[in-house]
Amino acid sequence: MWFLYRSHGEAAAAGEREAAMPTFRWEEIQKHNLRTDKWLVVDRKVYNVTAWAKRHPGGHRVIAHYAGEDATDAFRAFHPDLDFVSKFLKPLLIGELAPEEPSLDRGKSVQITEDFRALKRTAEDMNLFKTNHFFFFLLLGHIIVMEMIAWLILHYFGNGWIPTLITAFVLATSQAQAGWLQHDYGHLSVYKKSKWNHVVHKFVIGHLKGASANWWNHRHFQHHAKPNIFHKDPDVKMLHVFVLGEWQPLEYGKKKLKYLPYNHQHEYFFLIGPPLLIPMYFQYQIIMTMIIRRDWVDLVWAISYYIRFFWTYVPFYGILGALVFLNFIRFLESHWFVWVTQMNHIVMEIDLDHYRDWFSSQLAATCNVEQSFFNDWFSGHLNFQIEHHLFPTMPRHNLHKIAPLVKSLCAKHGIEYQEKPLLRALLDIISSLKKSGQLWLDAYLHK
Repeated sequence: MWFLYRSHGEAAAAGEREAAMPTFRWEEIQKHNLRTDKWLVVDRKVYNVTAWAKRHPGGHRVIAHYAGEDATDAFRAFHPDLDFVSKFLKPLLIGELAPEEPSLDRGKSVQITEDFRALKRTAEDMNLFKTNHFFFFLLLGHIIVMEMIAWLILHYFGNGWIPTLITAFVLATSQAQAGWLQHDYGHLSVYKKSKWNHVVHKFVIGHLKGASANWWNHRHFQHHAKPNIFHKDPDVKMLHVFVLGEWQPLEYGKKKLKYLPYNHQHEYFFLIGPPLLIPMYFQYQIIMTMIIRRDWVDLVWAISYYIRFFWTYVPFYGILGALVFLNFIRFLESHWFVWVTQMNHIVMEIDLDHYRDWFSSQLAATCNVEQSFFNDWFSGHLNFQIEHHLFPTMPRHNLHKIAPLVKSLCAKHGIEYQEKPLLRALLDIISSLKKSGQLWLDAYLHK
């Protein structure tokens, strides 16, 4: 019988340890939002992620952006296999919210959060997180077919100006579509197991595009975690080239900062925005990031792309000619990428962090473009940017199915759901830049 008493004793001790778990108030938790001291809350449990953040597969910054906050919905949004990733949280547990403390910090809407979580459960019941693998097979197939067509054009018609231009446009189209496809795998939205998403992601972004999966992960997940938030979303870090939204141009103007004539940014955008982002800034940043971080796996994948490209096109153009050809393709792709990615975000609110709930923060920073077969293909279904930001692991072919329910939830809570034609969305980029530039000028000239 001694072992029964021992079991009861151990159970009682375990119960006492659980009962003795430290509790914290939000006032205390919010103090731990420093680079060297990071706490966050998931499902009312408090975790110290300071030491572990550097090992986080999505990068340490995306965790730091939620330090001192409730990160429940972000945690659920980014991780399709919650049981697996929860194992990594257990050793980091240091306590829980005090019973009298609300589950959400800083007055975030409890009702909106509860309704959004109910909406996600509905989406799961509708099997909207289930992948149609044939859909992604067709996407990969049409990319490979375009690569083959490009070579056949030069093989049969030679390297004259007309065949070269046609081939460049075909390859730019292939690159743009490969960009949308790697985005799917990077978000873990294709396979149930994260491992297979990561493997195929490295193949698509590395071998088909010559870029780095880890560079993309660390950058893009920050954008999703805190979209359009200065100092947190790298996509609005413009290195003093542009001023965005309302807060930044006013701050620059008041401080008399004039790195460029920002009142003309809607004009010089055409010269240094779409033409240069990929062939100059991204290409340099990707290569340097892989080398500095010693990311040899991604570097090998990227090198495999360049070997394949030069092996294919040096016979037609020589080494220097193939290099020029590559950068011309990047130049064309860059236009496509910039216009599509900015039409959903740059026109929306861009500001410091207001610490909104997940649903409200994503709706404030994103808008949609009307659905059509062309718009879906042209934008890689990022015309459903709202739904993609709310449910980043949902396969893109299901985003249109959840859209009506998202609209209904917005209407219930008086949140604007913006959807516009493609041309209007593209023109709004220029209007937004012009408006921000004028705000800067007014503040700059104000005595």
